[in-house]
Amino acid sequence: MSLLARAFKRESVDNYLSADSHMSRVLTTRDLISLGVGTVIGTGIFILPGHEAADHAGPAVAIAFLIAAIFSGLSGMAFAEFSAAMPVAGSAYSYGGAIYGEIIGWLLGWSLIVEYFLAVSAIATGFSAYLGNLLAIFGIHIPKYLSAGPMEGGIVNLFAVLIILFVAAILSRGLNTSKKVENGAVVIKIAILILFIVGGSFFIKTSNYVPFYPKEFHSGLGGLNGIWAATASIIFAFLGFDTIAAHAAEVKNPQKTMAKGIVGTVIISALLYTLFSIVLTGIVNYKKLGVDDPAAFALQVVHQTQFSIVITIGALIGMFTAVLALIYASSRLTYSFGRDGLLPRSLGKISPGSHLPVNALILAVAVEVIFAGLIPLSTLASLINAGTLTAFAFINFGILILRRRKDLAHDGFKVPGYPIVPFIAGMISLFFITQLSAETLNMFGLWLLLGVIWYFSYGIKHSKLS
Repeated sequence: MSLLARAFKRESVDNYLSADSHMSRVLTTRDLISLGVGTVIGTGIFILPGHEAADHAGPAVAIAFLIAAIFSGLSGMAFAEFSAAMPVAGSAYSYGGAIYGEIIGWLLGWSLIVEYFLAVSAIATGFSAYLGNLLAIFGIHIPKYLSAGPMEGGIVNLFAVLIILFVAAILSRGLNTSKKVENGAVVIKIAILILFIVGGSFFIKTSNYVPFYPKEFHSGLGGLNGIWAATASIIFAFLGFDTIAAHAAEVKNPQKTMAKGIVGTVIISALLYTLFSIVLTGIVNYKKLGVDDPAAFALQVVHQTQFSIVITIGALIGMFTAVLALIYASSRLTYSFGRDGLLPRSLGKISPGSHLPVNALILAVAVEVIFAGLIPLSTLASLINAGTLTAFAFINFGILILRRRKDLAHDGFKVPGYPIVPFIAGMISLFFITQLSAETLNMFGLWLLLGVIWYFSYGIKHSKLS
């Protein structure tokens, strides 16, 4: 067998199922929606609506969120069909390995490392900034050497490190404890968001909606480039529903539960994001919203300072749930690499007592702590979208191949409108990749090159397929 043929050899789904059989299937539809909403409604809802309104779309940012939600829903259905046919850990990595071949699966997993690991670190850094602002309101000021890494003039971003370690401690106690904490925190977060949407609606000035899509953002075909640019950035906000697929090996009745969890997450998140954006841009003119805490800022403008503190607490809870769900997903992805030998096999071991991939969890947390505590992520965070969109493209197009596989069960959820819907969703993924900056695409290309080097120097030699 040639080296190229070996690299494109496909993994057996039965092997995945056998390897994952030691994981406990305890997650329900409610748990999956909680994990999904906990990730999707994180930093994005408290930062992105303001920045994208000010920089790209004005009040039409609500349209950009709706477009992003529809696109995410289309891709979400593809993930749901894959997870129903292949209820295994690893999400796009495992699906890619079984459908396209090992090297494509590895590169999809390599892309997801960017999505999960950097997202954890970016959100933890955001948590630290919000917590610092909240403490400052009460006269407690954190010195810079404890609130920034060495590349930003400090020593370590302490709160970013502590929130990751705190979440790791919760996850190490097992799935039951983790899902109870996540479910409770998500309920509180949604309640605070609804409070902002309902309460903030009383302070809306309709004049702030005019013009709805300002001329300064008109460019490109039909003048819509502003909305497309906002939508491409907002995809980051919806990176969470795909992490649900990473838990397929721990879900009860995955043939039905996975689809309900993914689609339910997209619908709830779309409603909250769109309504939040409408209220936010109605309270304050879009030109003033280019701040990192737009909701709190808007409430301060209308002299609702106490209410702004509640929103800040909601943001902290939102980021906490996102960090928990993403560390959960990143540890399962790391476990999958170890399970298949593409990373050291010790990472693929399941603890007999807790039924958790403890070694994978430790490694994931260690890397995320280093990123969050020491490295500024303003540039690297843009890579998150590139990794997410790449996975979306391959998974949507992969449905066209999956349906023709006779060795897999197809009695679970199926993407409607086959083959047109998954093909269109795949093309949309490619379109949004082209909307990313040249710097981001160059950095992502370099990341993929490093992945190829690792695969041919280590992975292909130690893989179970060898």
